[in-house]
Amino acid sequence: MNKSTIKYIAKRVLMAVVTLLLIILLLFALLKLMPGSPFDVEKLNPSVIAQLEAKYGLNKPVFEQFFNYLKGMITGDFGISLKIAKGMEVSSLVGPRIGISFAIGLAAAGFGALIGVALGIVAALHKNTFWDTFATIIAVIGVSIPSFVFALVLLLIFGVKLNILPILYNINDPIRSAILPTLALSVGAIANVARFTRTEMIEVMKSDYILLAEAKGLDRKTVIFKHAIRNTLIPVITVLAPIIINLMTGSMVIEKICSIPGLGSLLVGAIQGNDCYVVMAVAFLYSLLYVIMMLVVDILYGIIDPRIRVSKED
Repeated sequence: MNKSTIKYIAKRVLMAVVTLLLIILLLFALLKLMPGSPFDVEKLNPSVIAQLEAKYGLNKPVFEQFFNYLKGMITGDFGISLKIAKGMEVSSLVGPRIGISFAIGLAAAGFGALIGVALGIVAALHKNTFWDTFATIIAVIGVSIPSFVFALVLLLIFGVKLNILPILYNINDPIRSAILPTLALSVGAIANVARFTRTEMIEVMKSDYILLAEAKGLDRKTVIFKHAIRNTLIPVITVLAPIIINLMTGSMVIEKICSIPGLGSLLVGAIQGNDCYVVMAVAFLYSLLYVIMMLVVDILYGIIDPRIRVSKED
């Protein structure tokens, strides 16, 4: 790794850290502006509420609360739940759910990206043929129909009719329980990635450097795998990043349908109960994942195409 690459990565990491700090500040400010209270104000008198706020440090100045929370986050302390699991540490509440949501989301993203890129490349290389039409139909269906509809269809076929896969998520059988939600979530990713890959691949195959490579006598396989696919993947990575993030953070509807104890259902419950520390922790995890993914995209850009790294440095 040369000096310019290290400098480029260091700048991106620094920007990511600053972005996360701003996100934490914004989340904290928004939560403070939310109406309501984590305590049952209708059943408690003002003196008891004041005692509870003093106990949990909610009566301190806002900036002091923020810096205390930030200091705790650095050491892995996200506070305790004030409503949905009273007295329980947020890290203990969120921890078990992270693995479930991220595992299903990552599997759906990986499967969707792999199939989507493959479909898009095949469709582009066989333009206006059966394979192109097939890929287009898959893409249109995947974009038009919501993932929860696919989930219901898959549950009906494989869970009810054939009875070969569980309908509801079972923590004792996580692999088989995750198959149907993963497939349902991946359909949208397959459609979006396939459409974008097809369009980019067609444009790349028309470019001058591809025509030059073919004119020099390079065989088609070398042209496709060494030149065309590599340049097609640069813009495709941009599309993949938000897709992967959306899938890894979980689909709240899919989690509800399949009774998946993931982050999505926890976040909904925490918002409804005004459980501020739980909301902060889950929202921060989502933001952290997004920033990390965009950081990875930036670094991959610089590695795949050094011209991007040079232009950003300039």
